[in-house]
Amino acid sequence: MLLHEIVERSAENSPDAPAVIVEGRVVTFSELEQRVERLANAVASITERHERVAFLSENTLEFADAYYAIARVRRILVPLNYRLNPREWVEMLDVTQTRVIIGERALLDALEPHLPRADAGSTDNNSASAPSKQTFVLIEIGGDCAPGRIAYDDFADGSHPERESEIATDPEETAWILFTSGTTGMPKGAMLPHRALIAAAENTALGRRVAEDDVYFLAFALCHVAGYNLLIMHSRARPVVLVKRFEADEFLTLTKRHGVTNTSLAPTMVSTLLEHPEADDQALASLRQIAYGSSSVPAEILRRAMQRWGCDFAQGYGMTELGGNAVFMDGDAHRRGVTTDPHLLTAAGKPGPLAEARIVDDAMIDLPTGEVGEIVIRGAQVFSGYWNDPASTAETIIDGWLRTGDLGFIDSEGFISVVDRKKDIIVTGGENVASREVEEVLHRHPGVLEVAVIGVPDEHWGEAVCAAIVPRSGVEVTQEQIVELSREYLASYKKPRHVVLLESLPRNTSGKVMKHVLRDQVAVILASR
Repeated sequence: MLLHEIVERSAENSPDAPAVIVEGRVVTFSELEQRVERLANAVASITERHERVAFLSENTLEFADAYYAIARVRRILVPLNYRLNPREWVEMLDVTQTRVIIGERALLDALEPHLPRADAGSTDNNSASAPSKQTFVLIEIGGDCAPGRIAYDDFADGSHPERESEIATDPEETAWILFTSGTTGMPKGAMLPHRALIAAAENTALGRRVAEDDVYFLAFALCHVAGYNLLIMHSRARPVVLVKRFEADEFLTLTKRHGVTNTSLAPTMVSTLLEHPEADDQALASLRQIAYGSSSVPAEILRRAMQRWGCDFAQGYGMTELGGNAVFMDGDAHRRGVTTDPHLLTAAGKPGPLAEARIVDDAMIDLPTGEVGEIVIRGAQVFSGYWNDPASTAETIIDGWLRTGDLGFIDSEGFISVVDRKKDIIVTGGENVASREVEEVLHRHPGVLEVAVIGVPDEHWGEAVCAAIVPRSGVEVTQEQIVELSREYLASYKKPRHVVLLESLPRNTSGKVMKHVLRDQVAVILASR
């Protein structure tokens, strides 16, 4: 199956069923199929086969169209993270040699001054952050568009004929280039063929069952791999309530209005919802399951949420290079976690039926049960490689196995626990400290709203443990309290030697803490002390 065939099949079987609910508008599968075809034909009329088409927007109906339309005509969708700096967008456009950009007006306004002009002098052309000189085509979503741009509604108006020869038929062709989250450094363009995206959606639909009456609330950005939840629900002809970004008040309103049964939230969204005075089990009466991913939810927060809302929790573990999640932990395992088996609250789950997982050492040799090593995953959902980066591809895919860069172990029941990112292990005085372990303990402090633990340079120890904390409003947090709490639960060498209080943690669109950015922020603060 290919991406566009998801919509075609659901439109054939359930033409009048709602597919997307966005900004008060309900779009049926029949209407979505027509929209996808119109956009696909329009794109084919101005591009060459396998050409890249960028999308720069928050969550919109047009973005949902593009998920299926661009790859339908053998072009490649390049979602751009709307939260990045315009210079970062330009760099991604340069890397992928993309000249056609569809986007919202404010974002195109921010981008356009940074685009090199085809008639510009040679100085700009030598800039490392500028794409090679070419004529860019900017297609603007919304009403009246700025001069020099094409209005989206005029562009995808159905006037372009379909060319049968342009319709995708090969599941191995690249459908999307998604840039990695860049939590540890410069993002890379992951090439996701139809095969990988379809397999990821199917693996999740099997690992986290979709009911016949499910209504899904999508709060994650479509520019992120978590947007694949759109594919999952549409593959089962179920509707998606699409919002630009997560707002607790809007979530409560739309859940009640549309009878939302399922959603996926980042840990920060769960925490925000817990703080909302009206987010009780009555307000969320229709909600049956909250899935979470991007990082683990601290055990204390999970216990509070499960007790307060009474719905199931499910975890998904995956990454951009997997097209979505490959490991799942269901509601039963979470209930065990809050009753008889607390260790399960820090587990990621078991591989879905279409994926395999192993724990290996640096030589890709399997490690015994319970021993920490790198998590590697194999399955049809593994990406095909990094765009124009064969060296990184060869380091990441070994004989079909994806090296995740995450450290973890598998217990006797087959549950995988993620200990840390390889790059987030802190080596202090010759001892390894997993930042996640320290973070779990610090979340026990009533004044800690958010926390990220990193290593900072130390002349004596090599690295020292540093806790960056966002305190809860009105509750005092001191270094003495943090150290005392750490002593109670952790080995002495694991306790934070530095505590930094921040208003917020730097996060990417999926809610992951960008620790390389955090390290730079903390370095400045510590240098001033």
